Amino acid sequence: MINIRKSDERGGGNFGWLDTKYTFSFNNYYDPHFMGFRNLRVINEDFVEANQGFGTHGHSDMEIITYVVSGALAHKDSSGGAEVLRPHEVQRMTAGSGIRHSELNPSKTEKVHLLQIWILPEKDALEPGYEQTYFAPETKQGKLKLVASRGGDDGSVKINQDVKLYTSILKNGDEISFELGENRHAWIQIVKGSLELNGEKLSAGDGAAASDEKVLQIKSAADETEFLLFDLN
Repeated sequence: MINIRKSDERGGGNFGWLDTKYTFSFNNYYDPHFMGFRNLRVINEDFVEANQGFGTHGHSDMEIITYVVSGALAHKDSSGGAEVLRPHEVQRMTAGSGIRHSELNPSKTEKVHLLQIWILPEKDALEPGYEQTYFAPETKQGKLKLVASRGGDDGSVKINQDVKLYTSILKNGDEISFELGENRHAWIQIVKGSLELNGEKLSAGDGAAASDEKVLQIKSAADETEFLLFDLN
C-alpha cells in the first residue's frame, strides 16, 4: 500500500526570511493524519534567505539530519560541531540529553535550500554528538547510496535508530528497485524532478509512505530526479 503526501497539501508558510513546508505536523501546524511515519517525525523543506537563519536554540531526544539541496548552511552546536554544510553532504546531530545549535545562511546573495529531518531515537538521554560526511554525486547516480544507518555502514553517518537512509540521482528513464524486508516500511521524499513509484507519479516536494510492499520500483520521469528513501522498522 502506498499513501502519497502531495507537496501542495503540506503545512508551513512564508515568514520573509524563511519559506518552509512541513510534511508532518510541526510548530503551529497540526494535522492528525500526518504526525510522522514510523520513527520518522519531521521532514521540513526550508528556503532561507541570504544572511538569515535559525539563531541558537535547543533540542533534546531527537536524531536530526540536515540535507542541503543548494547553497550553504553554517552550523554550530554546543557539542563542538562547527562546519559549513553544502550539497552532497549529510549532517547528523544527536540531540540526546540536550544540545543547543544555530544554523545560518552565510551567503550575502543566495538562498539556501535544505531538508531538515527528525528521527525518534531508540532511547532517551543519549550523549549529544555531531557527524558530517560528503557523498560524491557519482556514488548516487543511477543507484541508491546509503548515507545514514544505525551501524554507520558503508561510510554512512551513524544514527541511533533502526533506520537506513538512502539518496539517489536518476536520469530520465533510469529505473531501480528496492526490496523491503519483512515488517519494514519506506518513506520516499522527492527532492528534485519527478518519478514513478510502483506506477504512482510523484513530483518535487511530494512524499510517499509504503507498507506491505515487497518491492519498490522507482523510475525517473524527469531529466534529473533526486530523492531520499527511508527504510524504517
